[in-house]
Amino acid sequence: MDYPLVPVIFTNVDLTDHLWRPRLETNRRVTIPYDFARCEETGRIANFAKAAGRADGPHEGRFYNDSDVFKIIEGAAYALNAHPDAEAEAYVDGLIALIAEAQEPDGYLYTARTIDPAAVRPDHEGSDRWSNLRVSHELYNVGHLYDAAVAHHLATGKRTLLDVALRSADLVDQVFGPDKRRDVPGHQQIEMGLVKLYRVTGIDRYLELAKFFLDERGNANDRSLYQNFDNPGYMQDHLPVTAQTTAVGHAVRALYMYCGMADVAALTGDEAYISALDTLWDDVVARKTYLTGGVGARHEGEAFGEAHELPNRTAYAETCAAIANVMWNHHMFLLHGDAKYLDVLERTLYNGLIAGVGLDGTTFFYANPLASDGAWNFNHGEGCTRSPWFECSCCPTNVVRFLASLPGYVYATAAEEVYVNLYVASTSSVEVGGVNVGLEQETQYPWSGAVTLRLTPKRATRFTLAVRIPDWVRGAPLPSDLYAYVDSGHATEVTLSVNGKPVPVEVQQGFARIDRTWQPGDVVELELPMTPQRVVSHDAVVENRGRVAVERGPVVYCAEAIDNGGSALELSLPDDARLHAVHDPSLLGGVTILHAGDVTLIPYYAWAHRGAGEMQVWLRRETRER
Repeated sequence: MDYPLVPVIFTNVDLTDHLWRPRLETNRRVTIPYDFARCEETGRIANFAKAAGRADGPHEGRFYNDSDVFKIIEGAAYALNAHPDAEAEAYVDGLIALIAEAQEPDGYLYTARTIDPAAVRPDHEGSDRWSNLRVSHELYNVGHLYDAAVAHHLATGKRTLLDVALRSADLVDQVFGPDKRRDVPGHQQIEMGLVKLYRVTGIDRYLELAKFFLDERGNANDRSLYQNFDNPGYMQDHLPVTAQTTAVGHAVRALYMYCGMADVAALTGDEAYISALDTLWDDVVARKTYLTGGVGARHEGEAFGEAHELPNRTAYAETCAAIANVMWNHHMFLLHGDAKYLDVLERTLYNGLIAGVGLDGTTFFYANPLASDGAWNFNHGEGCTRSPWFECSCCPTNVVRFLASLPGYVYATAAEEVYVNLYVASTSSVEVGGVNVGLEQETQYPWSGAVTLRLTPKRATRFTLAVRIPDWVRGAPLPSDLYAYVDSGHATEVTLSVNGKPVPVEVQQGFARIDRTWQPGDVVELELPMTPQRVVSHDAVVENRGRVAVERGPVVYCAEAIDNGGSALELSLPDDARLHAVHDPSLLGGVTILHAGDVTLIPYYAWAHRGAGEMQVWLRRETRER
């Protein structure tokens, strides 16, 4: 039993895309080495040396900093698979050897305690192992270790880090369980990591332990374990996971938990998990998602707000939450096979996620507001421009691993079906009915809606090619009533052909399906009309009343002061102003900009690259006179 759909693994997809290839190259050549260097400068790597006995001194930084090193290793592993690099591989190998030395003999790995057990703080690391799981991040850290270990093993074939992870997981399994210690981590992550270990080893105990941690939520045996936490909802421990119907608390923790639930549901067939996930997804998509795909409205607690609480200038919309939202929607797609999850994934990917890292690869956003006065320090005290680092640098290190993993999101298979999830120029090979099929995708998406797919099966073979027809081309920004196009009848004709012959576009669960016997050299051509569209919010989103936003294809636009006479917050957009698209290959890495009278709009993800200044997504709407 498993997901009905299987992603085409990252090792089988090579991105050649005009937008994503440079991003991934910058991530590989610049961001990964940069993040490693920052970890060296800030003591994150030295902590492992101290725990290993190679160096002296106290633990430096926060108690969850081990996880940053693991995330960068995960990203480096993906990158090494795509681009072998002897120097980079040697560096990672040396770091893994250091981590192995820092691991205690029984498998325990937590430098904040190992370096000096007498120096730990009861209200942070906990006076003893596992004694303060609500805060300590002991299990969160090793969850990222497990992710990194599996990625490294799949990318390189080596077991060095995998063996470290398995020793850790075996210890955790010895300590926790129905007849052992009953407690849950304050920050979810280990659940996904354990499932990955289960997949690569086939050891049932890891899957059972992941389910145990999920099932324990809302069922704590000793509520005194909360210590200073009087709001279990902050960490989604207020109700059993199958009884949760509303997304609450810390957004990243919640979404990581939902990913773990989807994994366990797929592997066990737990219908109660699936029902809860469906209800939670509806809540997030209908009431708590920004137009950019960002989630988490509140700075306090990095948390979801109430229904329709989506402020713009004070939006938190953490970069890590955008990454988690992409991951969760991918899990939901693999579970249900419906493209509506990919529509949310794509919106988040092109907007709320890549806004979090600068084009230079060395500057980052933690929070991603939808409006800025150019001065307010919304971003962990670093102002309205991207920061080179943060004391809590979960976002820079999370970006590294996600971008490097992107090839694994483009395609999926199921029985005798091949799914095209994302329109990204790439080459790939998949197995369908025991036949290897080569796929080559050419496109200038998201600036152009023209997509060409060339198929080269080893021999003629019959299967269904499922080509995604996005919600935005069918008249809906999101698969809910949270946002709507001003021109509600804007849905435009999609054209599809095979070897130059038109094919009817009959959409089922968001896909046009072409069932035929494919021959080597067959060519599929898809045209998605890229018409700029005005968007309005549900009236319950108070801050957006009387305002309008603009998007083209999957890309959300914003006004920046530098393009609009030094001001953006007071701009208005008349309904009758024609939106005119112009591609500028020299601007911001190459973007399509929009003009509407005196207003100039750029892609939201590209803002804050040309100095501090005002920015606005939702402009005052000037309606037509009737």
